[in-house]
Amino acid sequence: QLVESGGGSVQAGRSLRLSCAFSGGPVPYLGWFRQAPGKEREGLAALPLGSSRPLYTDSVKGRFTITQNYVKNIVYLHMNSLKPEDTAVYYCAAGTPPDLLRAPGWKHWGRGTQVTVS
Repeated sequence: QLVESGGGSVQAGRSLRLSCAFSGGPVPYLGWFRQAPGKEREGLAALPLGSSRPLYTDSVKGRFTITQNYVKNIVYLHMNSLKPEDTAVYYCAAGTPPDLLRAPGWKHWGRGTQVTVS
């Protein structure tokens, strides 16, 4: 089970931290995605469980950071310098996908949290 939190409405240039609490046992990979209205779900960042080598899509490199709290079983997405084009519903995912930054293949999904940047 995956439960996202931390979304909200912010002004451009500000920061937000999203959280995803996961349960049900260890998973090989954790990832963050987003989906804006009328667009496909976009992969943002992924992290192998227990690894410190995340993967990012180019559009968020240098602004977003994925981290993990191993004790609390929470994965975070730290988002800085937010832009209006970052407005979307943000999802966390778990599984063993063939392509870490593409939605197909991720087995488990949270319900999402809305981020609005104005």
